[in-house]
Amino acid sequence: MSKAGIRTPRRKGRRRSILLRLLRHRSGGIGLLLSVLFVLMAIVGPYVAPIDPAFQDYLAISQGPGEEHLLGTDNFGRDLFSRILAGARYSIGIGVSATLLGALVGGLWGLWAGYSGGWIDNLSMRLVDILLAFPGILLAIALITITGPGVFPLTLAAAVFGVPIFARLVRGSVLAFKEQTHIEAARGLGAAGGRIMFRHLLPAVVAPVLVYISLRIGVTLLVASGLSFLGLGVQPPAPEWGAMLSDAQLYLSLHPIMAFAPGVTITLAVLGFNLLGDGLRDVLDPRLGRDQ
Repeated sequence: MSKAGIRTPRRKGRRRSILLRLLRHRSGGIGLLLSVLFVLMAIVGPYVAPIDPAFQDYLAISQGPGEEHLLGTDNFGRDLFSRILAGARYSIGIGVSATLLGALVGGLWGLWAGYSGGWIDNLSMRLVDILLAFPGILLAIALITITGPGVFPLTLAAAVFGVPIFARLVRGSVLAFKEQTHIEAARGLGAAGGRIMFRHLLPAVVAPVLVYISLRIGVTLLVASGLSFLGLGVQPPAPEWGAMLSDAQLYLSLHPIMAFAPGVTITLAVLGFNLLGDGLRDVLDPRLGRDQ
């Protein structure tokens, strides 16, 4: 039997074992369920919303929760429950895509810098230090000021926010692994640098990157919601959760459900991804014995 035929069942068995351990983890299981729920909401939310989230019913302005409107309506008579469901595509979609984009760019940068060493590593880390010296939210605001608000500029700005962090994380992991015996053996056998980086080093840094991606999605979601709250992200009438909070600030005392609904939704989404990251950390790191 070929090596590929042996590896595939082992890899499938390992993935199944990780999933089962994560489900048994106290916080990781809850985080996984919440994260899957919000990702599914982002995929199917706009299609299962009971009422068109853009429909304005002027006879039902600022109504409380009821049979027809589960979470009530906003100041334009729009159904809040439908807007929460439809808004998941914006908020969760931006949080996940921006985090993955930042992880891809920053991860490749850190992988290259850590393996290359020398002046490439030094120059790369000085650039990372410069980027980290500025508050990420200010970098995002500056970028959006140049490009203008919208879904794509917001996603790009949130991704830039995470690039230097992923670069430093991956670079540190590569430095810890690249002097190991099997890496030296591959180098001695004449393996190309690209093969060593992607065949030997990349699998070694996947675990910490996956953990941090889970944790970072929550941070990115908060950043994106904050920028939309300031009017620099997704623009009305799109039902993005941060923009919904911005619309609700004038009605906090008169109609608090307008702020409560998107606020609690953002909190639960961030909590879910953070718990998932904690669970993945305990399950994937063999040095930690807290995977119960």
